[in-house]
Order: sequence, then structure tokens, then C-alpha cells
Amino acid sequence: MNHKDVGLCLLQYLHSQFFASMEAKIPQTHRAIILKSVERDLSGVHLENIATPEVETGSAIVRILSAAVLSYQRAIYDGRRDYPLPTPLVGGFCAVGRVVALGRDAVALETGQLVFLDCVIRGRDDLDAIILSGISDGFNENAQKLMRDVWRDGLFAEYAKFPLESCVALNETRLCHELGYTVQDLAYLGYLLVAFGGLRDIKLEPGETVAICPATGGFGGAGVQVAIAMGARVIAMGRNGQELERLRKHILSGTPGASIETVTITGDENEDSAALLNFGAIDAVLDFSPAAASKSAHLNSAIKALRRKGRVSLMGGFHDGPLPSFRIIANDITIKGKFMYERDDMAQFVRMLERGLFPKGQNFVIAKSFSLDDWKSALDMAADYTGAGRLVVITP
Repeated sequence: MNHKDVGLCLLQYLHSQFFASMEAKIPQTHRAIILKSVERDLSGVHLENIATPEVETGSAIVRILSAAVLSYQRAIYDGRRDYPLPTPLVGGFCAVGRVVALGRDAVALETGQLVFLDCVIRGRDDLDAIILSGISDGFNENAQKLMRDVWRDGLFAEYAKFPLESCVALNETRLCHELGYTVQDLAYLGYLLVAFGGLRDIKLEPGETVAICPATGGFGGAGVQVAIAMGARVIAMGRNGQELERLRKHILSGTPGASIETVTITGDENEDSAALLNFGAIDAVLDFSPAAASKSAHLNSAIKALRRKGRVSLMGGFHDGPLPSFRIIANDITIKGKFMYERDDMAQFVRMLERGLFPKGQNFVIAKSFSLDDWKSALDMAADYTGAGRLVVITP
């Protein structure tokens, strides 16, 4: 065993000894960002001291280390995006934290373990009851009950009670000490996992060509990073040519030799389709189009550039836009809607990360960190600081 291995073993031992007694030291109260009501001026959001939850069967108490902020989190909490959720609640998205207490039915997680906290929570007796912690109470009555009565609070807090199955174990030795990721870096999984769920759902293969549109937002940009790590050739589509070039440079700085092309969306369906076909017929499309893009023709352009038996994953809020049905039928195109990702997607993605398939440091993500006290600045920054390799986090 070399000196490095001895050092890592010693560090792990010290961690285990320190955190073994943490359950007894959990404070009775902690600070959290509470959404009391949705108000246009964010006057319904408050930083308060609240009671720290007690661990129960099926749950873990986690000390939050880094909580990711959605690029449109502010728009949800000020009402510009009409997301259904009960109030009051602790806000949030996904986070990275350390387990400080476990329900008695926990068999794999350990106290002191570093975990990724997945905002996608499902009913244990109804997997179609899906909520997004701190964001949305889902699409049916069972989901609404799950959020209203059980898992109401999110992760913009010093401590959180979370379901065991939503605490994804992270190999801290490998990720942080060997590969050099920080807890802020690892919060970026909240974006990367969404894209991975869509790409895996349409069975993207190494060597295939995938068009990602638009690629200039947070999820689209993360999709480019994930597709490159999966061994695909990427055509990134977007209206902002400057951001497309930044995206391309970011990818190439972390993965020299990566196969990435860019196409600036003009709004002309045939012109954009021709621009895509300049790179040859494509195998798949990953679409993150927002609802505001319902009149845009870029998705049709991408579908027209697909090879026969190509696949499309729809993951955005694209509503009511007509699709080229004859071409879809004639070319045997598969179009699938995908909401977030599955639990086995999370496990597979973490394995990819631990294998070193992604860049490190600033070539992976550059996180802007804010304290709980500066929550409003965090929400404001997140609205502007978006795209591949960009993340805003709250560090309690």
C-alpha cells in the first residue's frame, strides 16, 4: 500500500469516527428558505429558523452541503411560471449532502456518507405519483397527496429529511479525493441526469450523431456534455451563436477531440434542416424546447434531418406545435416523451462519473456559490448564469 492509499484510508477512518456520533448532535432547529406564498416581488419567500425533522422509517436526515438552484427557480416562486405546489414549504431542487441519521430500515446507506439528493420523489405504492421536491406536486391526485402530506419540503436548508431511495450514495474517495470534484461540482448532477434520462430512453449509442435543441440552456447544455461522455457525435442547435461558440469551446477544453458541431437556428425550417444535413443524416434528437418556442420550426427541422428509424426524445415544455407527420410515418421515426429519469439511470450515471468519463474542475462546471442569507441573489444569478458548465448553488 503506497502513501496515497494510506492517506485515503486514514481520511476515511477519521470521517467514519467523526460522523458516527453526528445523530446525537443534530440541532433542534436549523435555517431554511421558506416559500410561504407565491408573490411577484418574492415577498412570500423568507429565511427562517424551523424545527429540524426527526428521522423515521424510510427516511434519512441529511446535512445539506450544496443545493443546486434551477435557472427558472425565481420564475416559479414569483408566479411567472405556474407550477403547482403547496405552501408553505422549504424551497429547493437537487443537492449534495452528508447523512447524519438513518431510519431503521436503511441497509446500504451509512451515517457520514456523501449522497446526492434527487428531487424526483415517487410514491412507494404508486410509481406514477411523481413529485419534484420544492418545485412541483406532479400530475395526479396521488402525487399531490404525496407532496402535501409527506415530502413537502425541499433542500434549501441546513438539514433535510429525505426518502432513502432518493439518497444516491456517492463514492467520496473516488469522486472528491481521486478525481477532484467538489460538492458544488457534484450538485450539477441535477442537470446532467435529466439529459441522461432522455438519451438513455432513446438508447443513444456510442458513435451515433445526436442533435440537441436548444443546446444553449441549462438542460440542453448539460445534454451536450452527457452525449459527448456517452461517445456520441453532437450537433448543438440554438439561436444564440455566441453561446453556441462558448458551448463548443467549453466542451473541447474538457474533452479535446470531441465531435461537436453547431447549427444556428434561423427560423426557416428547410434552411435549418439543410444545415443539419450538411453533417450527414442524424440518428437521434434530444429536445428541451420551452413552451415559449411552440411556434418555432426548429424541432421539425431536426426531425426532417433524421435517418430512417431515427429517434426523438421530447423533454421540454413544447406545446401544440405541428409535427411533420407524413415524414415521421414514412421514415418510421420513433418519438418518445420522457419526464426526468428512472432510478436505474441515476445508478448508471454515477458509475460513469466514477469511471472518469467526464472532465474535471472548470472544464466540468463552474459553480457560483451563495449563502442562505443571499438566497435572492442566488435566484437572480441562476436566471442569467445558465448553459453548459454553469451552475448556481446555495451552500448552507
